[in-house]
Amino acid sequence: MRLHFAQNTIAVAVAVALEEAGIDYEPVEVRFAEAEQTKPDYLAINPKGRVPALETEGAILTETGALLDYIGAKAPQANLVPQDALQAAQMRSVMYYLASTAHINHAHKMRGHRWADQQSSFDDMTQKVPETMTTSAQFLEDRCLTGPFVLGADISIADPYLFIIASWLEGDGVALANFPKISAFLEMMNARASVVAVRDKGILTL
Repeated sequence: MRLHFAQNTIAVAVAVALEEAGIDYEPVEVRFAEAEQTKPDYLAINPKGRVPALETEGAILTETGALLDYIGAKAPQANLVPQDALQAAQMRSVMYYLASTAHINHAHKMRGHRWADQQSSFDDMTQKVPETMTTSAQFLEDRCLTGPFVLGADISIADPYLFIIASWLEGDGVALANFPKISAFLEMMNARASVVAVRDKGILTL
């Protein structure tokens, strides 16, 4: 497998999941500072011009949630996806919230051109980020962390997803001291061998 990533992006979630699953992979950096995601070589891999992209089994997979589900299916022995249908749905409801709401809130800080054309609109979106990300943090704190992990005592594919988004909170102007469950979750995840390995590979530098 080859994982195309940019440092400290949502691709970190996929790298952590691969480490948790014990799946070997080759990390391939896409340098956003050099706009490599917009160049023909990378667009041939992912026409969306975004990360992550995972080359595997003669195919290229994109979209974080799909990649995480794929990893869970490829390594059932890692128990990253619960067998119970209700628990699996609860896990994915957190993942879909992270994708559709929290990640979008974060992107408004520096990706305003996706939604608007005027600098005044970009500035307004940027100024709104601390408020919207604090609202997301409150929801995650109150509704999504049912124990040390999203599903209580056991790690799942939702946790690497939550981990990287929670890692962005302080940079987005969120006062982490107000969210003890998220703070404890971050401390716990940062101590895991999977996250240490991802840091050692230069995928995560936060």
